[in-house]
Amino acid sequence: MAETTRTVAVEIKNLNGTNEQEEYMRDVINLFTIDTERLLKIRDHFLDEMNKGLAGEESSLPMIPSYVEGRLTGEEKGNFLALDLGGTNLRVVLVTLQGAGNFKTVSQKARISDELKTGPIRSLCDFIADCIDSFLTEHGLEDKEIELNLGYTFSFPVMQTKINRGTLSSWTKGFSCTGAVGKDPALLLQDSLMRKHLPVKVSALVNDTVGTLLSNAYNRPATIAGLILGTGTNGAYIEKMKNITKWDGGPTTSDEMIINMEFGAFDAKRSVLPVTRFDNKLDRESINPQCQIFEKMISGMYLGEITRNVLTDMIDRELLLKRDEYTHLAWSKDITAHWSFETAFMSTIEADGTPSFEHIKEILDTNLNLHDVTTFEAKIIKKICELVGKRSARLSAVAISAIVEHCQIDESGVDIGIDGSLFEFYPSYKARIYDAMKELMPQYKNIEEVIRLSLARDGSGVGAALTACAASRMEQQRN
Repeated sequence: MAETTRTVAVEIKNLNGTNEQEEYMRDVINLFTIDTERLLKIRDHFLDEMNKGLAGEESSLPMIPSYVEGRLTGEEKGNFLALDLGGTNLRVVLVTLQGAGNFKTVSQKARISDELKTGPIRSLCDFIADCIDSFLTEHGLEDKEIELNLGYTFSFPVMQTKINRGTLSSWTKGFSCTGAVGKDPALLLQDSLMRKHLPVKVSALVNDTVGTLLSNAYNRPATIAGLILGTGTNGAYIEKMKNITKWDGGPTTSDEMIINMEFGAFDAKRSVLPVTRFDNKLDRESINPQCQIFEKMISGMYLGEITRNVLTDMIDRELLLKRDEYTHLAWSKDITAHWSFETAFMSTIEADGTPSFEHIKEILDTNLNLHDVTTFEAKIIKKICELVGKRSARLSAVAISAIVEHCQIDESGVDIGIDGSLFEFYPSYKARIYDAMKELMPQYKNIEEVIRLSLARDGSGVGAALTACAASRMEQQRN
């Protein structure tokens, strides 16, 4: 897949503020800068937590077996379905695998009403079955003799027990269907499909990060990991069965299995992460305090709010946006609202290389009613965005380098597929990951050629269909 043309962050070297501003900014720079020694310390702890999680010991990394065994070759062929449920829309995708790493897709979306989100689970599953029915008819796939394997991306907390079996722990994201918690979402859907006599088998319950790995692996068979670096963050990688010492699921069809790391929860005890007062403020005010601190320092959902916390602290100290003729607090009221400073603003701010930062001023004027921001103030705001954005990329590099070190790669190198808006759109994000990885892994002279990071889109669609393909292969091997 062609890489998106990447924008470049234009970094600030000198601020030239007042003594008070310079002193404050020196402190903030120290708080958000992670040097090589600290990176290595975090990476070593990450590796320890991986091993503990694989052994079933207490760990901030759950290291959840995905039940997806073996690897893709890129030569798999056939029609596979994907179903993506996890928000406002339901998406049905047909993926036609053509071999040689090539595939084509067609998809259809349907809006899920509030009544369906909160009514009986049977009503929701019947609605999904109706959507699949009309999709199959539209694409000439209603032939009852040919069973289609379906990968079900069910983006809610599930305790998985087989590749196509699990138990719903709880609803999130505005869903609260009755009769579902404690039940198997795959079986509930299969019942609705059978009542409509549809030739579809729910072959896999899919985690979108596992799907990201597989969507990259189909045309890059040397793929060992998939990451999400977007609104949230997570990773999955291929592990040797002999290392998953907690495994008690019986014989497998391969000596390898994909592990869903759920690494957003890393270092919950905060023993190595350089958590600042601005992170603590965000954490206290979040819907899940004391949880997912690694994700909160990395992912796009939170970076804008961390930046806003620094900016409002400077405003309160009268180090930023101070005006003699009226109070700075009244003048900058909009920025005091939680989540008002979006991570998308940071992308535009970091990319602004104009001499007087016209794009930064426009963003602040249009979105936050901050009028007549001076060029110096824009420079300070830009520097804070740079610090928060760069820290995110460097912590992402910790996770990637830990996976690579753990997997003990050879000189032919590996591919890693990454999905998400941070990796795809945030200026210099990929370059900053590589800069940190050079510090973490100096043994690789041409790190971009050895650890090949590439954009892998649609883990919940194409990746889910490929998971269904892997499940079908596993079933054939068992029989």
